[in-house]
Amino acid sequence: MRNPAHLCSKLPFLAAALAFGMHCMLPGVSAALDDDRYAQSRETLIKEIEATARSLSSLVGRDTVNHRVIEAIRKVPRHEFVSEYLRPFAYDNRPLPIGHGETISQPYIVAVMTDLLDLEKEHTVLEVGTGSGYQAAVLAECVKQVYTIEIIEELGKEARERLKRLGYMNVEVRIGDGHSGWKEKAPFDRIIVTAAGNHIPPPLIEQLKPGGRMVIPVGAPHAAQHLMLVEKQKDGKIKTRQVLPVAFVPLTGGY
Repeated sequence: MRNPAHLCSKLPFLAAALAFGMHCMLPGVSAALDDDRYAQSRETLIKEIEATARSLSSLVGRDTVNHRVIEAIRKVPRHEFVSEYLRPFAYDNRPLPIGHGETISQPYIVAVMTDLLDLEKEHTVLEVGTGSGYQAAVLAECVKQVYTIEIIEELGKEARERLKRLGYMNVEVRIGDGHSGWKEKAPFDRIIVTAAGNHIPPPLIEQLKPGGRMVIPVGAPHAAQHLMLVEKQKDGKIKTRQVLPVAFVPLTGGY
């Protein structure tokens, strides 16, 4: 395994060399090369996600990830959602720190959570726990509108600016407590929660449309957690299913 400290010690030199080279290039070449630099890593990640999906099919209940979700993960530049010094690891299939004790989720987990929602292009989705904005970007590639809530103000502001810069105009970011959902924009076709709580917040169930789906990790911090699929039947009855054991940062706030 590569040593992050060893790699980081060389980054200033590499950055200086790269900057010198860029002065000799035509406008627009830099962006193209940046994309090419991650192309192979991105394809390796996709293969790992597909292999993991096959190996965990007995738990998840499906042995593939929907092609629209795979294409969204292929398209979203994950390296733009992590710090500069972590970009060499951006397409590793693992979570990475984003500050404030939070993480950007493992790409396979992003893929399976998104896939379990069974998204359609016309859907409106609520996300609780914006973090870096990566999951919101993946959702935005698949649906009409994403509303996302982040309780940590600095992360929320950074995600809002990042998503706007990357052209995700169908994502609206709110800074606040996600336990209460986003009543003004409800009801939602789908809801996704990217932090674990001891229970499923009742307002989120209320704001889910009949026929809708929610994916949420449930469990105490540093204890057993399970990814749960919540389905709201047409008559309003709730059906739940444990999908996978997971480890998420805690869902903060609450009433």
